[in-house]
Amino acid sequence: MFERFAREAREVVVGAQDEARVLHSPTIGTEHLLLALLRQPTPSAAVLTRHGLSADEVATDVVRFTGSADLDADALTSVGIDLDAVRSSVEAAFGPGALDDPKSKPARPGHIPFTPRAKKILELSLREALALKSRSIADGHIALGLLREGEGLAMKILHDRGVDAVSLRKDLELVLNS
Repeated sequence: MFERFAREAREVVVGAQDEARVLHSPTIGTEHLLLALLRQPTPSAAVLTRHGLSADEVATDVVRFTGSADLDADALTSVGIDLDAVRSSVEAAFGPGALDDPKSKPARPGHIPFTPRAKKILELSLREALALKSRSIADGHIALGLLREGEGLAMKILHDRGVDAVSLRKDLELVLNS
């Protein structure tokens, strides 16, 4: 199926794998596809941005929902925990950099499998391309596949951010048909 993917769609697939690695996820999910879509310099990514989405905000949401977030410094300070003191103590015991951001550490190597839902989105992207009479699958078709599948963390983030899926679909189809 990947032979029908246009360059930007292939970059979304590779980008989703990179996003999963950076977030230390054992699988590539819908959220990683959404992040990779948002990081593309394409008209489809611009449509997502116009609908109120940004890669940084979505990444924050992903981290919040998947539980791989760093400690919220303001929240800890509000309950009397001094992060600088904690860092000094931990580094004294475990060495400098013991609390550094895991994103700065080497990404997990090897193949990361797609979740069944993410695989379904890639399959649906082919159906979206065929429905729009496209010869190849573009990144916008992956976004349409995500909307058609309608579930998963990516859709939860879209819903929570107040994105109108019907309006987003129409705008994506306009861009793909132009």
